[in-house]
Amino acid sequence: MPTYLLAGGGTAGHVNPLLAVADLLRERDGDTVLVLGTAEGLESRLVPERGYELLIVDKVPFPRRPNRAAAAFPVRFQRAVGQVRAHIREHDVDVVVGFGGYAAAPAYVAARREKVPFVVHEANAKPGLANVLGARRAAAVGVAFEGTPLRGGEVVGMPLRREVVELDRAANRAAAAAEFGLDPGRPVLLVFGGSLGALRLNAAFADAWGDVLAAGWQLLHATGERSDLVDPGVAGYTQRRYIDRMDLAFALADLIVSRSGSATVSEISALGLPAVYVPYAVGNGEQRLNAASAVSAGAALLLDDATFDGDAVRSHIVPLLGDEARITAMADAARGVGTRTGTEDLVALIDRALAAPGR
Repeated sequence: MPTYLLAGGGTAGHVNPLLAVADLLRERDGDTVLVLGTAEGLESRLVPERGYELLIVDKVPFPRRPNRAAAAFPVRFQRAVGQVRAHIREHDVDVVVGFGGYAAAPAYVAARREKVPFVVHEANAKPGLANVLGARRAAAVGVAFEGTPLRGGEVVGMPLRREVVELDRAANRAAAAAEFGLDPGRPVLLVFGGSLGALRLNAAFADAWGDVLAAGWQLLHATGERSDLVDPGVAGYTQRRYIDRMDLAFALADLIVSRSGSATVSEISALGLPAVYVPYAVGNGEQRLNAASAVSAGAALLLDDATFDGDAVRSHIVPLLGDEARITAMADAARGVGTRTGTEDLVALIDRALAAPGR
């Protein structure tokens, strides 16, 4: 049976799709699945916890400006490539699958030098440098979003967490309402900005939560673990710093306001949920691009971070809460944009690379 080496890490956006693919490969045939990552990234904790062996490669960031680190980069990068080549030989790896991040770039080069096929998966609509370079020689390239500018890219969607893929929202709504102390018979607006929260979203809803409740909706607000937002303690408004059962939050939500990281957009669309996205303005603009397909399909609205405040909630979101027909149409459009088969579709791409003639 094949031995797979999955390379990626650093952030949850890289680690979670990697683990979804690893789980399917292991469950399908009992195949040997190894993970390549750095000692510093999130993978150093999550991968062993999931029962996979983590093979270590040095963290070697691409230089962004001419300095001492840039001068040392060629030697450090070649050392990292050598580390991966040694892992490939020692474990008799048959195929490498990269998800971006620090581990991916040396993995692609090492695989090519060892004449092992490699597959690239890009989660963001604006690809990272490692995947841009890797796609040039990859046996196959899968992307999460239509229009992602990667050579040979095929839309496979995002490998998602199992609790999202298998979620029956209607069957879990009552349990979700009980979990969060809300009424299952009344609509719920879910607001979240990631595990650390989003200051702009928090401040806007600290000002406008009363307007949401006055519109006849309930509010479930995940403020983030570092938030100092004061909970008003009123009926119909549940505030949590962190929600560890996001599947239940999704089961209860009738509309979502959130950032637009690739996993967030993919999960929301896969579940057929209408959304208002407020892309995080820091970075290379990928969050705005991640939301573009959902927005163009009519499944979501896009609001600017710089002007998102309580007045924006009152002028853009509160009127939407009163337009049931529009929300229904957005939900229908979301079901056409999203997919729950991203894991299976990417694994099919990997299978195809393994079966290619001349291997």
